[in-house]
Amino acid sequence: MSGFNNSVNLKKELCMGCINCIKRCPTQAIRVRDGKAFIIKEFCIDCGECIRICPHHAKEATYDSPDIMKRFEYTVALPAPSLYGQFNNLEDINIVLTALKKMGFDDVYEVSSAAEIVSELTRAYVANNKDKWPIISTACPTVVRLIKIRFPNLIDHLLPIYAPVDLAAINARKQAMDKTGLSSEKIGIIFISPCPAKVTAVKSPIGIEKSEIDGVLAMKEVYTILLPYMKESMNNVEDIGKSGRIGIGWGSSGGEAGALLVDNYLAADGIDNVIRVLDDLEDQKFEQLEFIELNACSGGCVGGVLTVENPYAAKVKLKRLRKYLPVSCTHYDENINGDTYWTEEVLYEPVFKIGSNMHDSIMKMARVEELCDRFPGLDCGSCGAPTCKALAEDIVRGVAKEEDCIHILKDYIHKLSGELSRLDGKR
Repeated sequence: MSGFNNSVNLKKELCMGCINCIKRCPTQAIRVRDGKAFIIKEFCIDCGECIRICPHHAKEATYDSPDIMKRFEYTVALPAPSLYGQFNNLEDINIVLTALKKMGFDDVYEVSSAAEIVSELTRAYVANNKDKWPIISTACPTVVRLIKIRFPNLIDHLLPIYAPVDLAAINARKQAMDKTGLSSEKIGIIFISPCPAKVTAVKSPIGIEKSEIDGVLAMKEVYTILLPYMKESMNNVEDIGKSGRIGIGWGSSGGEAGALLVDNYLAADGIDNVIRVLDDLEDQKFEQLEFIELNACSGGCVGGVLTVENPYAAKVKLKRLRKYLPVSCTHYDENINGDTYWTEEVLYEPVFKIGSNMHDSIMKMARVEELCDRFPGLDCGSCGAPTCKALAEDIVRGVAKEEDCIHILKDYIHKLSGELSRLDGKR
């Protein structure tokens, strides 16, 4: 397995051992054992659904504290475009950007600005690689991770271009070094994220060797800090913004695909819908599509679990904010953007396999089928696994036993009770 670092963790002291999370996890990465849930790290794609569904708040995302800014002599904020959709009655994104500087950042580089560059590069890539149609967006790290571990036949369809946040980090660092004369180590590039998947993408990037991002702050924490500074900024707003409709549109579902200026695209959001699209795509049910945009969160990035606003309300706010902006304000410049394409090959990671080789896998799958025939097929979750098949696979892997199934246990107890009664009758 690769050195994958998850950003969704369990707080055991809050876990009540309910099965809400195991039934909602799209990759069946959660089990409940001894009254507590635990996450199978290699199965997890950091979609955040368990955080969203847990009634006891026992799941949490890992991210940095604003104190990380103190580690550097010069800091640059990378606000995701979804940040602008969190505020009521916002008419100028410069109010938010100015507030970020008042918060303590020395400079701001909009991720939406880099998104316009990525849109330009994507248009060229799609036009020049018709043999790879449909091209699948790689802006959502959860989707990329999902394809890497579950849909190996679709890896070649991934768009091998830096995600906007990674390109923004590269450009922000270069500009900061040129502006200040400081070395790279003294400059902190801090991303303001709407979801835990972006945190994971910094720690365990896919397609690139190393992320240029030094820290990730949760949008919900930055939101509360920014509010008073935004009020202060109303009368002294700096003209910082450098993105238009295309860049800000990336904050919600359909924005990336719409920026390609073509009609033959598909945009889906919500992890269940994403999986359905990938299943159909693998079965070759789509024809004549050039591009597919997939967002694990409902509504797109505005629906991330680290946001504060209702995703559909935030989507409306972004639409209103974009209304009078120019189409695009940032364009590709080779002198600034030397790194735009992935440098690392993306390989299939068979985390769900249950055998060490083909013969072993066939033998173990036969055992799984045998166990499934013995189980009731109710998928009740009482065993701590999401389905009867998942329990059977756990048993074959050696991490569970048949008696974990309450129905098997009941039959076993009934049989044992009968045997004890028979023995007692012989006395």
